[in-house]
Amino acid sequence: MPEESDRNNDLLELLERRNEELETLVEIGKALTSTLDLREVLSTIMEKVGVLLKPKTWSLLMLDEATDELTFEIAVSPAAEQLKDIRLRKGEGIAGWVALHGEPLLIPDTAVDPRFSPQVDEAVSFTTRSIVCVPLKSKNRILGVVELVNSLDEKLFCEADLKILSTIADYAAIAIENARYFETVRELVITDDLTGLFNARHLLEFLDYEIDRAKRYGTALSMVFLDLDHFKQVNDTHGHLVGSRLLVEVGQLIRKHIRKADMAARYGGDEFVIVLPNTDKTGATSMAENLRDVLREHYYLASEGYRIRLTASFGVACYPEDARSKLTLIRQADQAMYRVKETSRDGVITA
Repeated sequence: MPEESDRNNDLLELLERRNEELETLVEIGKALTSTLDLREVLSTIMEKVGVLLKPKTWSLLMLDEATDELTFEIAVSPAAEQLKDIRLRKGEGIAGWVALHGEPLLIPDTAVDPRFSPQVDEAVSFTTRSIVCVPLKSKNRILGVVELVNSLDEKLFCEADLKILSTIADYAAIAIENARYFETVRELVITDDLTGLFNARHLLEFLDYEIDRAKRYGTALSMVFLDLDHFKQVNDTHGHLVGSRLLVEVGQLIRKHIRKADMAARYGGDEFVIVLPNTDKTGATSMAENLRDVLREHYYLASEGYRIRLTASFGVACYPEDARSKLTLIRQADQAMYRVKETSRDGVITA
């Protein structure tokens, strides 16, 4: 009974595939509930896609809502580094078509499909034969797409592949929305709602981490404490609303003139703190003097017709040279700042 034997083998293969799909979906479900880190969740999902559907290359592209373009968030491909710099407009190529229409696509042979664009192939010296691409959608909003290119054994992708990938994409969309919501809530908790800088509570948490790191690696950690000079006069002359808008502008200037590795926080009122990891007192003093010049030479609220001038007093302290704990470091920088207040103002003094 060779025919019956073949049917039994086909049935067995089908059951094995279904079991594998079910196990993969269970693992993805676990990943979604175990972390709210977006990269970690998406990496897990893409790893399972590779194991289950065995594409030669596969990518997760996210939609940049500011430009309405797709960018390669995760790319499993020999040309992954090159793909990072490529952006696709909505409607461009298969991925762009799926993002524009919000519908999945199965393209067995790209050579005969007019929607296929060779732009990416030409950029990374690759030949695409078969594609399955599905949208990541949440509440009818397109977040991105998942695209598989060429099966590992050169077989054509089929409807079953499209179905399972669509299910996985639904999981991915949930993960993205949850992670983004969590990040938004987290930012609200750790940022100052007026200036957009970090708040004092997060400053203390950040100092714990950076002091521990400085201790472990034997590096320096510096702090700059600054207070605006005669800020009360701004409120008395122009009103508190103008004073608040001025503080927003100060926060923007501080953020613009520090390094990415540095952390700026509004400590309270018109006081600000900047933490400079892996920076000694000389480097921190230099940065404080530059920022002092920036704040002094700027015309505040010029776009609103005020052109207010302002200066600030700066204190600088360094771990471990001046302090061995975060509270002592803050106190030393604060006391140095007050020595400026009591003398010249508009200056920088070190602990």
